[in-house]
Amino acid sequence: MTVLEIMERAGTKDTNLVLAWLKDAIHLIQSNSRERIKVVKYNIIDGERDYLLPQDSVAIKTISVKDTNDKKYKRIKRLVHDPVVREDTDPE
Repeated sequence: MTVLEIMERAGTKDTNLVLAWLKDAIHLIQSNSRERIKVVKYNIIDGERDYLLPQDSVAIKTISVKDTNDKKYKRIKRLVHDPVVREDTDPE
């Protein structure tokens, strides 16, 4: 379908308005679709703080930890504020 056909169906002659509608629609579709979602599982290692993420990851949807008491995954809540980051001047 061409822009001209959309303009005829919408009953408008304003090309800029129709182009804005199309851009908004494309943006809405892109923001609502979830493509190529992967589930990655890691074993938690005592004392290990950093874990490698897949190189092709763009965003993290959720993080869950398996509770050993009831064998269910518990979702880790997002931080409300930025974490406090301090420079480590003592290597030990």
